[in-house]
Amino acid sequence: MLPSQYLKYISGSLTQLLENDNINSENLEFAQASSCARRKGAICMKLSLNGLRDRMGWEDSGIRLPKYDVEKITACTKACPRWVHFGAGNIFRSYIARIQQRLLNAGKSDFGIITADTFDFEIIDKIYKPYDNLGLLVLMHPDGTLEKEVLASISESLKASPQEQQDWERLKQIFQSPSLQIASFTITEKGYAITDMNGDVFPSVASDLQNGPEAPKHGMAIVTSLLYTRFRSGAMPIAMVSMDNCSHNGDKLYHAVQFIARKWHENGYVDQEFLNYINNSAKVSFPWTMIDKITPRPSEFVRDALTRDGVQDMDIIVTEKKTVIAPFINAESPEYLVVEDEFPNGRPPLEAAGVLFADRTTVNNSERMKVTTCLNPLHTALAVFGCLLGFPSISEEMKDAELSSLVERIGYREGMPVVINPIILNPMAFIKEVIEKRLPNPYIPDTPQRIATDTSQKLAIRFGETIKAYRDRPDLDINALTYIPLAIAGWCRYLLGIDDEGEPMQLSPDPMLQELTGHLAGIEFGNPDSVKSQLAPLLSNQVLFGVNLYYVGIGKKIENMFREMVAGKHAVRETLHRYISLE
Repeated sequence: MLPSQYLKYISGSLTQLLENDNINSENLEFAQASSCARRKGAICMKLSLNGLRDRMGWEDSGIRLPKYDVEKITACTKACPRWVHFGAGNIFRSYIARIQQRLLNAGKSDFGIITADTFDFEIIDKIYKPYDNLGLLVLMHPDGTLEKEVLASISESLKASPQEQQDWERLKQIFQSPSLQIASFTITEKGYAITDMNGDVFPSVASDLQNGPEAPKHGMAIVTSLLYTRFRSGAMPIAMVSMDNCSHNGDKLYHAVQFIARKWHENGYVDQEFLNYINNSAKVSFPWTMIDKITPRPSEFVRDALTRDGVQDMDIIVTEKKTVIAPFINAESPEYLVVEDEFPNGRPPLEAAGVLFADRTTVNNSERMKVTTCLNPLHTALAVFGCLLGFPSISEEMKDAELSSLVERIGYREGMPVVINPIILNPMAFIKEVIEKRLPNPYIPDTPQRIATDTSQKLAIRFGETIKAYRDRPDLDINALTYIPLAIAGWCRYLLGIDDEGEPMQLSPDPMLQELTGHLAGIEFGNPDSVKSQLAPLLSNQVLFGVNLYYVGIGKKIENMFREMVAGKHAVRETLHRYISLE
């Protein structure tokens, strides 16, 4: 039953209530939500801690709410931090935060996650702070049903930069806390990169190496500086857990941190004991993980559905750094997280929330199964051809007989022979779910353009590992590869920035984009003879592909496929048709 002052507001005027009852802003927000929800049966809900007090409105709309005392958990987390996560984007909100929410709902944990972003501070200012760090998760099932849940497991949100002095001091305080067990990451594969495709250190990293740990700017230098703070506070143990979608992610994080720490040591900023601390897995571990959950950009369809439900302020925003984000997160329901069980300061019982723990070999096999065969290479192939052929979504591409055949042949025919069964997951069941249920899901608004982002950072794993397996195994014939080379040729054709109709096409962001497109100078659309040796710097680059594609024997094949695709209008479609027709 509502307190008397709220009933008075509902039946009387807001002005009178303010004058007579001196209602504060906190109670006013609740009163507004309550009145809106009850006036003529309407529902009007605000995603905030005060807005959650009107549980009836949320639950009547089919939106699950946290089963724990959110404010109590937040207070406990701030007083005794145990888990900080770098990367405040959608995959974190849709999956990692939900894992902790499950533990909190079940009474198996008493703390939340602190998130910090090193890249796009607008996310903190416009998506976290105005909504009291809450998120509204919407799982989009293939039958069109929406499963909705308010996530409240994120207890604090910070900007990870020394220029944000208050937040920076708070982060240092967190890393000085003996209770801190985990620093996890979803910062995308390029977040760990400290050198370009030629092996040269990025200018921002070079500056941090010269200036030391006091005012770092690059994400990896920021993390290394915070580890140095923890070292100086007693060399306390911690697990540094990359959950990014890349091969041997723990090693990528370790090598970046170790490189920066070593250079700081050489420049006299840190002593040898700090390097020893990082290199001691009993103190600082870098476990490998395999993560899988498709979390596309926010959907207007979901936004409109939530608005009809009565949820306020669900606007989708695009930040200055081109992050597309909203107070809600839409995602598919399948999800997998396999983690190497190396946590020197302990960990929450994540297995109770569906996380699979294993040794490094099993994690590696799980990751290779997914990233090099059963999902990611298929995604990349669909991304580049989807952009070239003008498809609005991945699911629409899967309705195309030739594109669906392409990914089936990359996965089943060329990829599966090199898969090592991780046992913990069934490869054939996994890829079958991907091809038959996940990629065709029409309610997942994933675009080719989103998947095409940062492709240069992904090719060595998504295609290079399979190519190396064909090179090294006597029972496999690398010359028999057709569809993986076709996908690589399609990516090179994509870099021209001209679609299959001969019209200019905007390319997705990629840290190597300027360098890559520069190599294609002189290639003319409609003139295959203009293709000379422009592809050689790309196809021979072992940073891009993990191997020199000419040395393994498929470089010329890719060049020829590329020439076919630049012949003129519809040449991409004709080339695709020609190779798919081969049996």
